[in-house]
Amino acid sequence: MLPTNHIPSKHDLLNIPFFDTLEKTDGGKIFYRGSDELGNKIYTLGRQFVPHIVIPCIHDMWKILNQRKEDLLLVDTLPCVNNLMRIGGFSSRRLKWVKFGRPIVAYGTLSAYKNIVKVVEETKKILH
Repeated sequence: MLPTNHIPSKHDLLNIPFFDTLEKTDGGKIFYRGSDELGNKIYTLGRQFVPHIVIPCIHDMWKILNQRKEDLLLVDTLPCVNNLMRIGGFSSRRLKWVKFGRPIVAYGTLSAYKNIVKVVEETKKILH
């Protein structure tokens, strides 16, 4: 939804329909975000403090559904999250101080953008 060859504007980032919208109750829920240029479906999952439970659960459910192991790719984007994103997200989503927190999340996201693009590019290499 955003370019990989340059850092987008804050306006572009804030126009992503689901940017900074997750609530505490969304933890553990899987959200469809769209498809990439190859038709791969992209989902997000807020796993917050329990990746040691959530990730094995997804793998086991994939097996139960008799899906091919190579058709599932889980990508950890947590290393891209910086303190500005954490502070802004907490302020915006948990404290409901959206006008205060969302710009901080946006600034943090833009400062981490090159790292996010790197994760996307490395993931696409695996898929090709």
